[in-house]
Amino acid sequence: MTPPGVPPEPTVERLTLSIEDFNTVFIRLASSDRMSFSALSVMHTLSRRGPCRLSDLVGTEQIKQSALTTAVAKLESDGLLARRPDPADGRAALLSLTAAGRKVVSRRHSERAERMTELLAELPPADRTRLLEVADVLDHVVRIAARRDAETGHGR
Repeated sequence: MTPPGVPPEPTVERLTLSIEDFNTVFIRLASSDRMSFSALSVMHTLSRRGPCRLSDLVGTEQIKQSALTTAVAKLESDGLLARRPDPADGRAALLSLTAAGRKVVSRRHSERAERMTELLAELPPADRTRLLEVADVLDHVVRIAARRDAETGHGR
């Protein structure tokens, strides 16, 4: 037990809970485009990874293929996503963002950055600095996860 007045030692469980709570707030920061989380996640994945097959998205998006197919069809009908033949396999299609889709992703990113700036302005300067310095560590964790997913075939 931690003595009164002494902050508890950080743990992975505490970090996990903090990230989960932060994600709940962060994912809702951008609000100009009312879209499903699945559709937004697909668009974000395509903006980061570039063109990919629907089967690749099934692994990254962690939703059933039928739900993903529905989300992709809606994005395509809204002009935010396009299909083209996969040069490696003519039977398959590659999905990519259209210019309009890239604009939505960019606008949402800008809105989130603006809202984060507002929230961080309420932190004490030392906390704000510490938090901003964590970005490099989080980027490193993302690279480790991507490498591990590639090695194991997860997230495809």
